[in-house]
Amino acid sequence: MELLNEIFIEPFVLMADIPDLFVQTIWEGFVSGILYALIALGFVLIFKASGVFNFAQGIMVVFAALALVSLSQFMPAWIALILTIGIMALLAIGIERAVLRPLVGQDDAILLMATIGLTLFLQGVGETVFGGEPKAMVTEELGLPTGSTDWSPFEGWRVTLQHIDVAAVVIATLMVIGLAIFFSKTRIGRALRAVADDHTAALSVGISLNQIWAIVWFAAGIVALVTGIMWGARSDVSFALEVIALKALAVLILGGFTSIPGAIVGGLIIGIGEKVFEVYWGGIFGGGVEAWFAYVLALIFLLFRPQGLFGEKIIERV
Repeated sequence: MELLNEIFIEPFVLMADIPDLFVQTIWEGFVSGILYALIALGFVLIFKASGVFNFAQGIMVVFAALALVSLSQFMPAWIALILTIGIMALLAIGIERAVLRPLVGQDDAILLMATIGLTLFLQGVGETVFGGEPKAMVTEELGLPTGSTDWSPFEGWRVTLQHIDVAAVVIATLMVIGLAIFFSKTRIGRALRAVADDHTAALSVGISLNQIWAIVWFAAGIVALVTGIMWGARSDVSFALEVIALKALAVLILGGFTSIPGAIVGGLIIGIGEKVFEVYWGGIFGGGVEAWFAYVLALIFLLFRPQGLFGEKIIERV
């Protein structure tokens, strides 16, 4: 009876008694969810173009952020940002030519293993070139806001808004909208959809598969760079960010591997859900709910709706 009280009554009583804590929790979960969605967006772009889950997206987040921070030690941050974008462009071209082009027409499992190998390669290069110690993101040098503001919508309430969190939400939202417009309204976007539907048919009408893959990997690299900047501004830039990026797998399972709206909704569900459960139900589980909540929720979806909320149900006829 006491356990049922802790699970079903006490958390909701606490929400009612301290409503500003609940709003604070929702806000922090919303920010995390937006950033999870941004990571997942990189996975979605590549999966739509090639049908392959890019296991290397997590290390691309770390690699881009470390490149920016390291270059900023020798030059102004904005020049370092431009050079980092150039590095991600060269990385996209290199991946297309050295990894993807030789494997055109191969089984999806082979391409997945190639991205795992790419992950280990980038991790080794990153540790050799940039070192393994955590680094502070150059937040102020990039013009990103610091500090916080106390928001009091009602008397007695106090909700703290970190300025970098507000900036992260705004930038991530603009990026998602921009990419959605780009891939739905432009010629390249239409070519991407054609490649996603049928590689052979796209090639038959003159669409360059290699060019589309390079563009998509570059777009995923830019998404990784922005994600690395935002996560790095909230903490340090280190290879631990790769573990956070892997939560995008759970986001994709919830939202669907081919859906941009699904990535957004899935990210928000996981971001808000893990924060709420950590604050209000964490004591029951001994804390650490944020470490496993996303994966448990993803497992439940795999059992009952494996295609996700917005994914297409795959029907194979034999």
